[in-house]
Amino acid sequence: MIKNLITFFLILFFTQVTFAGNQDKKLEIGVEEQLGASLPLDTKFVDEYGKVFSLKELFTKPTVLAFVYYECPGICSPLMMELADIINKSDLVPGVDYNVVTISMDELETPQQALKRKEVFLKTIDKNIPPESWKFLTGDSASIRAVSDKAGFFFKREGKDFRHAGTFIFVDKNGKVCRYLFPSFSERSGFGILPFDFKMAILETSESKTAPTIAKVLQFCFSYKPESRTYVLNLTRIFGVLILFFVGIFLLYIKFKPKKVNSNSR
Repeated sequence: MIKNLITFFLILFFTQVTFAGNQDKKLEIGVEEQLGASLPLDTKFVDEYGKVFSLKELFTKPTVLAFVYYECPGICSPLMMELADIINKSDLVPGVDYNVVTISMDELETPQQALKRKEVFLKTIDKNIPPESWKFLTGDSASIRAVSDKAGFFFKREGKDFRHAGTFIFVDKNGKVCRYLFPSFSERSGFGILPFDFKMAILETSESKTAPTIAKVLQFCFSYKPESRTYVLNLTRIFGVLILFFVGIFLLYIKFKPKKVNSNSR
């Protein structure tokens, strides 16, 4: 419990670096949201099996992007555990509704290390998901920085380790950054993301596919709040619709209400 709390406050500290100090300075460590930015999808990485892919080949649908490093002694494993837990809880299906891509920020790590971590996390998922729906990538420093800088994810090497934040970045199939979700505290893994927030982020990142009716209702009723990086009930929108609804009912009543018959008339 204490260890999880410490881990949580570490990620919270590094994440909040984004909003502290002079905003004109280039951020060294943390996350600076780049909503609408386009990631360089031609950038190539090596997957856990040693095969070379461009991001364009992997971002074929809404994609959850996370920067970690596979030998991380701190927040990376709990972050990935939380992602595996969300995959379990969500009714959306990896490989069908979305993909997951994990990129190591350590250019010295190998596909063998990536595969080892992949096997660990896939074992925690109860669902049968296509292995190719969650890629664990490694690459050279130039490729890593090209993508992480565009995504607004900044980290710094300190010896064999890295100082960094933790976040899930939602990217559409064209490489556009659409959403960021930052974990809060969870007793299970040290982090927590609400399945509802996760689903809404995936649905809003979708472009080429029509969302189910219920999803469209959810998207109408809830709005993304950048300050808290979560979804909140849009009361103004809901009340506005209710007012219009009742005004419409009233006007229909006025128009079609039965006319009173004058008993004095012959």
